Amino acid sequence: MIRILDFNALRPQDILNRDIRTEEDVSAAVDAILADVRQNGDAALRRYAEKFNGAALDRLEVTPDEWDAAVDSVDPDFLETLRQAADNIRAFHEKQVHDNFVLTRPDGVLMGQRYTPIEKVGICIPGSPVTFPSSVLMNAIPASIAGVTDIIMVTPPDKDGAISAEALAAARLAGVTRVFKMGGAQAVAALAYGTETVPRVDKIVGPGGVFVATAKRKVFGTVAIDMIAGPSEILVVADGKSDPRWVAADLLSQAEHDVLSSAVLVTDSRPLAETVQAELEVQLAQLPREDVARQSIDTNGRIIVTDDLDKAVEAVNIIAPEHLELCMDEPFTLLGKVKNAGSIFLGRRASEALGDYFAGPNHTLPTSGTARFSSPLSVDDFVKKSSFLYYSEEALQKAAPRVADFAEREGLHAHARSVTIRTETQGK
Repeated sequence: MIRILDFNALRPQDILNRDIRTEEDVSAAVDAILADVRQNGDAALRRYAEKFNGAALDRLEVTPDEWDAAVDSVDPDFLETLRQAADNIRAFHEKQVHDNFVLTRPDGVLMGQRYTPIEKVGICIPGSPVTFPSSVLMNAIPASIAGVTDIIMVTPPDKDGAISAEALAAARLAGVTRVFKMGGAQAVAALAYGTETVPRVDKIVGPGGVFVATAKRKVFGTVAIDMIAGPSEILVVADGKSDPRWVAADLLSQAEHDVLSSAVLVTDSRPLAETVQAELEVQLAQLPREDVARQSIDTNGRIIVTDDLDKAVEAVNIIAPEHLELCMDEPFTLLGKVKNAGSIFLGRRASEALGDYFAGPNHTLPTSGTARFSSPLSVDDFVKKSSFLYYSEEALQKAAPRVADFAEREGLHAHARSVTIRTETQGK
């Protein structure tokens, strides 16, 4: 049963409670996989597909015919759902596109900043026990909007060597250019180093388990990565007028992900806390994934009772949750006080699942308290910024003595000379 705790009796480290995120050490195993794929390429990938997925693959890449057949097999009603979700996600992320800018001065100085897309991006999509077409949309659409030329998706096959038809349909809608049948650390290795058939990419994004997370951490520097994602989490702030059935359902929406997931309710109402505690037991018994959700709720879940909603926001900012729901009639009164949260759901009707699948904001979010310093996946993750600078003769003559003095004071005499030599030879 979920625990009920008094906010005033907790230390900040008790509220944060990230000890649950300790994961098994797979570093040595990941090192071996990375080295194997780097040395043996496609042969290693086929071997791992048979070992981990039971699939004997003649070809690692999804063919155009496979792709077409998969899309044609998807239920038309669900295909329409995918289209509407893709439209919503695209509309939201198009607002994130930045404009280049230029600053000029009368003496002939010109400077500015320009955005250019990353050329090749790899997207990891989990495939066990199911593939997530929602993650395909959330990762590929921002990359497509940014102008990424090659969007390479990797996802593990089933034992027959097939990829989820729904995931392939989402990939086509989202602008994915190629799909490969592989997952785990071996997929990260292939994307980071390249093989005979898998192109080396510039950045790897997308969710995964501990093997994927560890592999992404190890190849960072060879390629860029989006983030190291931990277990899913939700924090619901609810007042005493909230429906306990709704609150319990929202907590379980994340608890069913994984035994390490965390679900937290913060409320200023002790009666609501006790009612939700009881309601969770009712709804847990109805879930197909009861075993997973119950372990998550019993081990990592908690209900924190505060004196008022301002104290509730204090708890929010300490925890820095991945998903935050503000369940009350006037959620905007608290929104401005929230400093640390990945995605915020406002009001009694905005359940977290709307953001997972359909509404438009990205569901790839900072976890494990990293919302203190990081952000949801966005178009920004798929572009680079370059600054540029131009100086006229007049502007250089004016600036050169100060630049040279600055460089000399730092002991960098060649820096100084590279400026003064230009002023000495002007007009000759």
